[in-house]
Amino acid sequence: MKKIKYLILLNVLPPLVYVILTLLKMTLQFVHVNRSAVQDVWDKGGNFIVCFWHGRLLMMPFAKEGGGGKVLISRHRDGEFIARIIRFFKLGSIRGSYRKEGSVSSLRTILQDLKHNVNVAITPDGPKGPRYKVKQGIIELAKISGKAIVPVSYGASKKKLFSPGIISSCPTHFQRSIFSGETRSI
Repeated sequence: MKKIKYLILLNVLPPLVYVILTLLKMTLQFVHVNRSAVQDVWDKGGNFIVCFWHGRLLMMPFAKEGGGGKVLISRHRDGEFIARIIRFFKLGSIRGSYRKEGSVSSLRTILQDLKHNVNVAITPDGPKGPRYKVKQGIIELAKISGKAIVPVSYGASKKKLFSPGIISSCPTHFQRSIFSGETRSI
């Protein structure tokens, strides 16, 4: 029975979640704040380390039109589910963690991607928290790579809060959603 649930989780639900999020996006009005400096670098072929809070990851695939880039995702089963969903948004994944098993290979991959002008997105507070507190790993990564950190977040005039986990909040339909981000060099 567990194998069937896992099969459904990894093969049936990701395209369904993609469709639901795409339909939700159609009902939202997006406003971008502080985007010009970031857009100028993207237009010139540059890249960043993008970061956003773990509790705000639901709408992040829509932060940059056309996708592109990679997201650091844990090797846990939940991470596999998220990795399969973001493929539909034309985003890649780097599996691992900065401090856990496999972190050396993850760091190597992240640095290679940054070197080849691929944006890399990281949740600096991670799934285990503490919530909304930046861990040292992303700061060290910026120092090593020489890339600027772009903190990105979104807010909505009305949203539903979920229990902690994969999704913490979701904008309700027919609302204005605001993406905000600006560069921070280390």
